[in-house]
Amino acid sequence: MKNSKFHQLFVTELKDIYWAENELVNTLSELEKAATSQALSMAFKKHRAQTQEHVNRLTNVFRLLEEKADGKICEAMKGLVREAREIIADTDADTMVRDAALIIAAQKIEHYEIATYGSLATLARIMEHIEVEQILEATLEEEKITDADLTDLAESYINERASQE
Repeated sequence: MKNSKFHQLFVTELKDIYWAENELVNTLSELEKAATSQALSMAFKKHRAQTQEHVNRLTNVFRLLEEKADGKICEAMKGLVREAREIIADTDADTMVRDAALIIAAQKIEHYEIATYGSLATLARIMEHIEVEQILEATLEEEKITDADLTDLAESYINERASQE
């Protein structure tokens, strides 16, 4: 199946998310610095470390598939990162409004990653790449948890405080 168009689609999409995750490591550092609340800053810091592990896992996936680990520019992530940077530029520092906006931007990124990892895990399952599927599923679950954690932060106090600014 390695030479099939289906396998090539899978590898192309892996390269896309590999580039995206590498880009996200840098972006999360920017979000961490831009966050007003300590809790959100720490959430971004935690996710940055986790994202670096996602890059490492993807490198392992390429190794398991006997493919070169390299990225393909992900236009979707480029756009999401650009939007996050615009939020930083367009909102006042040290405000909960900025934090609320950063959470929205981060959740857009998380939803993109959730969709991608879910689809990739399905493709791996169809091709009977069991170990690869398990790796992708583990990352998918972490992305879902990060998304839920961001929702919890927004709903616990950030959105309420932002609405009062």
